[in-house]
Amino acid sequence: MLRLTWVQPEDLLGHELRQAALDGREPSRIAARWRAAGGSEAPLRAGASTEPASRYLRTLAEDLLDELADLPSRLEDDEPTDLAKIRSLCPDWPSEGGTAHAPPTPVRHEAAWLGRAVGCLLGKPVEKLPLEAIRHLAGSTGNWPLATYFTARGVPADLLAAHPWNRRSATTSLAENIDGMPEDDDLNYPLLNLLLLRRHGRTFTTTDVARLWLDELPPGRTFTAERIAHRNLLLGIEPPHTARHRNPFREWIGALIRADVHGWTNPGDPAAAAEQAHRDATLTHTANGVYAAMFTAAVIARAATATGPHDIHACLRTGLTVIPPNSRLARAVHHAIRLAASIPDFDTVVDELHATHAPTHHWVHAIPNTALIAAALTHANGDFTGSICRAVSGGWDTDSNGATAGSVAALLAGTPAALPDRWTAPLKNRLATSVADFDGTGFDALAHLTCALTPSEATRP
Repeated sequence: MLRLTWVQPEDLLGHELRQAALDGREPSRIAARWRAAGGSEAPLRAGASTEPASRYLRTLAEDLLDELADLPSRLEDDEPTDLAKIRSLCPDWPSEGGTAHAPPTPVRHEAAWLGRAVGCLLGKPVEKLPLEAIRHLAGSTGNWPLATYFTARGVPADLLAAHPWNRRSATTSLAENIDGMPEDDDLNYPLLNLLLLRRHGRTFTTTDVARLWLDELPPGRTFTAERIAHRNLLLGIEPPHTARHRNPFREWIGALIRADVHGWTNPGDPAAAAEQAHRDATLTHTANGVYAAMFTAAVIARAATATGPHDIHACLRTGLTVIPPNSRLARAVHHAIRLAASIPDFDTVVDELHATHAPTHHWVHAIPNTALIAAALTHANGDFTGSICRAVSGGWDTDSNGATAGSVAALLAGTPAALPDRWTAPLKNRLATSVADFDGTGFDALAHLTCALTPSEATRP
């Protein structure tokens, strides 16, 4: 029987109960009704439960999802999704138009694309694995602290049996079998956003994003909030309601991984980058899920004009200026940066972050993952290898965290020549994807396409 992931009501209900508890609603009475009827908890790591639910439970789950959506939130005033309200809460919102800088060269954009791919590839084999498994697998081959791609060579058989590599990635992302950059949603979304800007320009709307997805994004290549939004579009639900209707993943990491192009194409203008990211994110996300994208876009816009890795701390401070200061995400990022700045051992930083967030958040939620990215970049002082290895070694959404940390740190490095060959050579300047006509495209070609979408000083408002 086909068990479609991330859309079945009986699987969504447990996630929505958890989300309600996080965002200030009171779901206990609805949770009690679900459990009394025999409903199960959400799948811990997979997108679908192993056994199908009865017709009664499925119908009940749909009704309870709608009831949960109607519950009031005590956090609503501190965590709006509307852009005007977000800006009203941000006392240090960046000035419009940013600061005058020459736009990045294709070389710098090539570094960013490569950095994103390398970080993603590093994290792919251990995606979904628990933290201790990642540490044991890398340590068994002498690769801890993490310093290069994972390998199965030398890993004891009993350890591999207990903690198998990610099923979809093991054949293309271990050191012994990397042959170009394999397809991943962390690269597909930047490609889609190149198409978005080419077709609709910088004034694109959320509806433009929706149309592009319907035209170019195979539903089977989507996950969590993106798959829900795709389903909602096919049901005739329009943005921004696509982000809210029976979507318990609306504060997860999906919008964050779509933010890079908005930062790359707004160098020195974090406000514009954040606003573009907001229009993109609200197709699928609300509140902290949107803030994670805005934060990331603003960090990247600042990094695109930085003078070196040491500027990472100013970049992170810039990112915090575009998200509500009393939001859960802002508090989590501040906490992560403080930990990373004060604790020399990064494993200890990670343990503290997991102790804080793991009991209450899913491993794909935007809040802990954004905090981990900020901690990794801070602790590594913006160094490329240090940033991606720390981001991946911290667990949770390893490939997405490695990708974002890699994009930022590579921009700070400024050129592909500054990225060690052991990371970039296996990619062979070749990217696999199911998006449009990009399959097999080189990172140098993607850099030129990105540069063409980046305004010159003469065309800035």
